[in-house]
Amino acid sequence: MKSFPPTPPVADAPDGLLSGHLWLLELIDGRPLRFQLQDSGLLRVGDGEAVYDDPETIPLPFRQAVAHIRDSLDRDALRAAVDNVEAVTFFGVATTHESVPYDFESMPPFLSTDVWAADRETFRPPDAADGIFRRLGLVPVNTFEREVNTRDFSPDTYELPTSAWYDGPAAGVVIRNKQGQRGQLSNPAVAASTPAGDSTQSKPAQSIDELVDTYATPASIESIATSMRSDERSVAVDTVTDRLCGVVGRRHPDAFLGADGLDQPAFRSAIAEQVQRHLHR
Repeated sequence: MKSFPPTPPVADAPDGLLSGHLWLLELIDGRPLRFQLQDSGLLRVGDGEAVYDDPETIPLPFRQAVAHIRDSLDRDALRAAVDNVEAVTFFGVATTHESVPYDFESMPPFLSTDVWAADRETFRPPDAADGIFRRLGLVPVNTFEREVNTRDFSPDTYELPTSAWYDGPAAGVVIRNKQGQRGQLSNPAVAASTPAGDSTQSKPAQSIDELVDTYATPASIESIATSMRSDERSVAVDTVTDRLCGVVGRRHPDAFLGADGLDQPAFRSAIAEQVQRHLHR
């Protein structure tokens, strides 16, 4: 699977970045996530560092994003568009709770950013990637401005816009040109989250028991079960448990990532025990 392309600060970006016409995209405060569709129809998923061939090993902070992709991706449209679906890698951001207070109720768990086509050995231009994601049923990252002539743009004077996902300033802007070059301007007014791929995090602020007590409540479990019933889905212990674990993972990514992260199987077992107790009371 293709690795994430580097997006350095504008000051460290290639000299040719500010040439031609630019796309200015919202920089999202989240975690990098990439995927491929396999011939079998299953997804192969990776983050900024690793690829998870076994779905059970996908870290909990990415589970909601993966479920969203799985439910939203138009597989038939993708198969009709390319000869080999496994030759295409899709990139984006898992919108986990980090430093920016996004409206997570309206914000999709995954926002799309890039498409790598192995047959062309290139990332698709930003306008092409935007259209591809829309046709496949996925939400692309917000575009602030399209086709900006570089003579009308200066990183030193550019005023960062308001985010599309909350009433506040964007975390930054990603600057791209059609030659595949890119860089970013970060907003110093917005606190930065843990850098992508940084595994040297401190120990989780909450224990498994504390998270279970907070989230595996009868009200939370019943809310998920009710939602599944309204969608005419079977309300099984495993399914409700998976959904609830995904909610916690998205809200507390630092608790499950890094060398000192909480034990995922132990956490899931503790959640499942509470779900079992509620559904079969």
